[in-house]
Amino acid sequence: MKRIILFSGVTILLLTGIIIAGGKKNNSLPLTGTATISGVITDVDFGNPIANATIEIKSEKGKTETTSDSLGNYTFSNLEADKYQITFYKENYVLVEKKIELKNNDQLKLDVKLQTEIIIEEMVIREKEDSETGISPQKREDKSYKKVEANQSYSGQIYMADATYEGIEADYGPDFNTESYNAINENIFKKVIGNPLSTFSIDVDNASYSNIRRFINNGQVPPKDAVRIEEMVNYFDYTYNKPKGNDPFSINYEMSECPWNKSTKLIMVGLQGKEIDYSEADASNLVFLIDVSGSMQDPNKLPLVKHSLISLIDNLNEKDRVAIVVYAGAAGEVLPSTTCSNKQKIKDAINNLEAGGSTAGGAGIKLAYDIAVKNLIPEGNNRVILCSDGDFNVGTSSDAEMTRLVEEKRKTGVFLTICGFGLGNYKDSKMESIADNGNGAYYYIDDEKEAKKVFTTDMRGTLFTIAKDVKIQIEFNPALVEEYRLIGYENRTLNNEDFDNDAKDAGELGAGHRVTAMYEIKLRANQYQPSGINEKPDGETLKYQTTEVNKNAYNTDEIMTLKLRFKAPNSETSKLIEKSLSSKAIPLASTSDNFRFASAVIEFGMILRDSEYKGDATYEEAIKLANSARGLDTYGYREDFINMLKTCTGLAANK
Repeated sequence: MKRIILFSGVTILLLTGIIIAGGKKNNSLPLTGTATISGVITDVDFGNPIANATIEIKSEKGKTETTSDSLGNYTFSNLEADKYQITFYKENYVLVEKKIELKNNDQLKLDVKLQTEIIIEEMVIREKEDSETGISPQKREDKSYKKVEANQSYSGQIYMADATYEGIEADYGPDFNTESYNAINENIFKKVIGNPLSTFSIDVDNASYSNIRRFINNGQVPPKDAVRIEEMVNYFDYTYNKPKGNDPFSINYEMSECPWNKSTKLIMVGLQGKEIDYSEADASNLVFLIDVSGSMQDPNKLPLVKHSLISLIDNLNEKDRVAIVVYAGAAGEVLPSTTCSNKQKIKDAINNLEAGGSTAGGAGIKLAYDIAVKNLIPEGNNRVILCSDGDFNVGTSSDAEMTRLVEEKRKTGVFLTICGFGLGNYKDSKMESIADNGNGAYYYIDDEKEAKKVFTTDMRGTLFTIAKDVKIQIEFNPALVEEYRLIGYENRTLNNEDFDNDAKDAGELGAGHRVTAMYEIKLRANQYQPSGINEKPDGETLKYQTTEVNKNAYNTDEIMTLKLRFKAPNSETSKLIEKSLSSKAIPLASTSDNFRFASAVIEFGMILRDSEYKGDATYEEAIKLANSARGLDTYGYREDFINMLKTCTGLAANK
């Protein structure tokens, strides 16, 4: 079988005018002139804007680069009169180069349409044995890779998904797209009578959001089970109140009307972790566990892993230590634990990595933990950072085996961070399971912008765990609430008895991190009266037992009581925080940006999942709600979300 990458030409349009836009620049090129170049980058096939494309401009005096914004806009300003070469690049698109000459005061508009690389596969099938070569029927060629230039002919039988060529049915083979996701069964509404408690582990993962963004940027609607709504919500920062006293986090709460269902209310609960002074933080003992198997050869895999880890190295202190373990057919130590006073040695070891071979992930994890334990810093931050596409296929490889392995290893005091890369054979199901069971956090990196967010911003807090095994238990007041539904967190729900069980693992909270959870509730039409009527969960009279509501429930405005259990990073005994929350609801327009934006994200997630609870949710309403809650948006993440919603509106219209 051969994999062939086909692409056609590109179109470059030269117009006049200015667009003020673009990302951050690396100003090695002197920017002291009066000329300007700006433009819009779009997809040649659909005309959709291409966000996060890299645009580099260089002359004999130096070079600089920028990235396109969420609408595909970019700008270079203050350029001197000179001859320039401009390169436009985006992963999975054909690179474009253009030479221009600028004069003083030129205002040049350079719009570019990029052509995607279309990956198809060729399969040669022989109907009978070749007498000269002895090849048996149905014998397939080994995989190889080839780029076919625009308009270049190629002979042979070519296969694409859902298509037929030369009378042969399409067949990619098992190795073309084998992405896997765990099935999600949405949380349902539960009657408060008989089911007053909702218990779950916090989740600071946000891999689902960047993964579905990858699908949408490629013009595809993501699979339902790739959409984990709590991870979408927790991708974004929220301006919660800071913790006070000795508690590692604060509790924030709001209640208002539900944007997609007029008959329900929406409750937001937010935890804000305390900040720390990183200059005074304990040293870190890190082990980079890097998948260098053959499946990691693509540009959005191992090359992006290298770029990501080097950016993390730049943010570590001299007292921190890094070791590097790689695995393919077998696992090995590439770099023993080395202090970051010698960062160049660590970077050189990373840059020298190459991909090839099968994937012995289990052996790699064992070795990485052994090295982390060997170099354990008792009061420090000890962590394995695994970078992979999750395609474990040699040795310990099943989800159950990998889960048991990391469950055992977490007892060593070493935490785990999972960073997923790539597409086509990406194993989200395995990566999520490993992270959930290994005292870990889980990210998905789809491009360089996300790599910067994860490895220079988010992971800094992740390295410094301020609380582990954080559990939330909410008791709803049956006098006021008839039914409730936890939105998302389906794979984080716990049995009610697990809340007080310190042996039960739960999520971790890093320095400065936030956790947001939202409930949709149905209030009682008329306040429940203490009439002595005994009810069971569905409201019918019980025959063999009674369920009575405490009389105090009718004499309070408390809609629920929230309990938190957590452990200090080096402790195995939990602490308890308890807080009663008011039933006072405020109009949606008066809620915080936090509340309205998180609500818009949930609407989006339910539409993508085609949730039975999506009610009146639409892309247009989600866009309107998110637009009203942009807030400060320092890094443009909320704006990117809104533009992604607009893209999905177009995808839905073209179905």
